[in-house]
Amino acid sequence: MDFLTLAQTRYTTKKYNPNLVIEPAKIEALKRILQLSPSSINSQPWSFTIVSNKDIKNELASYSFFNEQKVKDASHLVVFQVIHDLEKFEAQIQKNLPEGAVGYYQQFLKIKSETEIQAWLAQQVYLSIGFFLGACATMEIDATPMEGIQPEAYDKILNKTGYTTLVAVAIGYRDETDSNQPDIKPKSRLDLDQVVETIG
Repeated sequence: MDFLTLAQTRYTTKKYNPNLVIEPAKIEALKRILQLSPSSINSQPWSFTIVSNKDIKNELASYSFFNEQKVKDASHLVVFQVIHDLEKFEAQIQKNLPEGAVGYYQQFLKIKSETEIQAWLAQQVYLSIGFFLGACATMEIDATPMEGIQPEAYDKILNKTGYTTLVAVAIGYRDETDSNQPDIKPKSRLDLDQVVETIG
């Protein structure tokens, strides 16, 4: 299936079938895909936690507001965290990135306020989320990106030093009665001419 068709048919799943579990081989592939996510200067300021343990998933679900049932019923929950310890981040890029990339950070980013740097780091994680959602679609895995969670509670449960939760993505297989499916509820998007301009 070509990517345009995937874009037309994928959707944010609202109801999962709790009896369907993603195959281990697909989870392994998603791990590698997350590892290969793109980021500016290859900065990789992230950590991804894939949760299948039912008890932990249910605990996280209780801090997920109106997304609680989705988290409980989904096969897995993927938590996207951003590094918030700038010293740790700078040590990481010094160790792993070429001189030019480190120089870019030192010259153009390190001079900014901590708030601006943290915002830039978070933007890189959001790139990985888009990459991940596209990958799920190609593998016929349903997904629900969720900002409607309590990040501080997630951080406490996952206990990953130096990182802060941004978003969680429930993944699994839809319930056949999910009313948000595009063939039941057509996609709603702004007109093409309103969002895309061609110059040339």
